[in-house]
Amino acid sequence: MEGAESPPPSTETVPYEQIHQIVTAEFTIEEGIIEYNTPTFYVTSKPDLKQAFLRLYKQLDSLLLVPVLRKRENRLMLQVVPKPPIKPSRPLINLVLLVATIGTTLITGYLLSPSVLNPWVDAIMFSTSILSILGAHEMGHKLTANRHKVEATYPYFVPGIPPLPTFGAVIQQKSLPPNKDALFDLGISGPLIGFLVTIIVTIIGIKLSVILPTAPEGSAPLVTPLLFDFLTVLFRPAGEGSVLLVHPVAYAGYIGMIVTMLNLIPVGQLDGGHIAHVLLGETTTRTVLSFIALISLLFISWPMAIIAYMLSRVRHPGSLDEVSKLARSRKLVTLVLVVIFVLSVAPVFPLFPLF
Repeated sequence: MEGAESPPPSTETVPYEQIHQIVTAEFTIEEGIIEYNTPTFYVTSKPDLKQAFLRLYKQLDSLLLVPVLRKRENRLMLQVVPKPPIKPSRPLINLVLLVATIGTTLITGYLLSPSVLNPWVDAIMFSTSILSILGAHEMGHKLTANRHKVEATYPYFVPGIPPLPTFGAVIQQKSLPPNKDALFDLGISGPLIGFLVTIIVTIIGIKLSVILPTAPEGSAPLVTPLLFDFLTVLFRPAGEGSVLLVHPVAYAGYIGMIVTMLNLIPVGQLDGGHIAHVLLGETTTRTVLSFIALISLLFISWPMAIIAYMLSRVRHPGSLDEVSKLARSRKLVTLVLVVIFVLSVAPVFPLFPLF
């Protein structure tokens, strides 16, 4: 026999006086009202605003309540709302999608293999490489979400149709990050960790590739990012010639660079969208920056431009504390992301590795 389902949390279950007392411990209240059944407080700014909000956030969490800090008509407005119920995840869906993606990446690796004797070895290496890059990217998000107490699912891998092995992976964020620092960390963690794994995979793939005097018949040049070219020069495999026959593992690294670049585009809820929202705000990101990004994306991959446009139409939810400033150390990390983006850009994304 199943127990009765608990009712959703409500501010009505916690007396207004108790909420007022908790808020007063952290903020100086100028005015306190009940607005549409929501305790609303106009508070005074303070030097440790970010830390005070985090302390309040932790206190209210035990009462199944969440504080939301915004600016309204140049005043600081703090509202206390019920903590949204978290819908349980279904790990079986994650597992099924992972198995399907393993299958599509194995098939793609087999099709890409230059080996006649051991194509399945290349297929396994390609599948392992691309899943490692995508998995590292998404687990970077997941671990950061756990660190900031943000509810998030495990990665959902999205299988593709060979020769396009996968459409990447995503995690579903089920609660808002507490402040801009947390939102920024969520945005950068995936690209940074995924980028490091991409470099390792690409180096291994280049060493497995073959140098030929001339390009094979029917091949065409692969338009590669600057980083791929740089690593090719540093880790050039032995052999005479000027043409690199790309191994499937190297192509996995190439895909990793493209995935990193696409995720850093400042649109919607892509990683770049999170970062741009924190740095520039919702209005600037949705108008000027998104427009420039979408036009630029047309010259890189028009299908991705369409997807990015659809994502840009959805308003970014932001964080619970949209008033506190981003830490200066995090602003400096933005320069690293710009460098990563530039190094990962390639104007063409073909479905097969070319030579």
